[in-house]
Amino acid sequence: MRGSMTGTAVTLAAGAVLMASMTTASAGPATTAAKAAPPLPVLVDCQWQRDIRPTDFILACGDGNSRLSGLQWQHWGSDTATASGVNLVNDCKPYCAAGRFRYYQVTVRLDRPQAWKKDVNVQHFTRMSLTYAGARPKGFQQVVTYKLWN
Repeated sequence: MRGSMTGTAVTLAAGAVLMASMTTASAGPATTAAKAAPPLPVLVDCQWQRDIRPTDFILACGDGNSRLSGLQWQHWGSDTATASGVNLVNDCKPYCAAGRFRYYQVTVRLDRPQAWKKDVNVQHFTRMSLTYAGARPKGFQQVVTYKLWN
């Protein structure tokens, strides 16, 4: 019986040494993964909330008569972001309260990231370009560029 207990003790000790070496080895790559790329730029909305890849975005903050909806982001990187979606624009006929929202297919491009004045540690996109795929609101060019708030 004494031989059996010695064998068991040796087996347990060897298992503990093996387990300790495996834990140390697996901790190495996790430390390397922690050194990730800097955070991506954000899009700041009308209420000064920051977001990445929003599905909706209000362009006309004062009255909500122009907004982006159903945004599907193909790319969101450190310099640019691109999406496709719909620009809903109120035709304001005969006046805005009685107007109808019209739907226009657009491609959205965000660029020119800069430090956000509200939090200088956060980069935010400062320009948005909308490219209309076909029909567009009266008086609009095929590509419309907006300077985004800071």
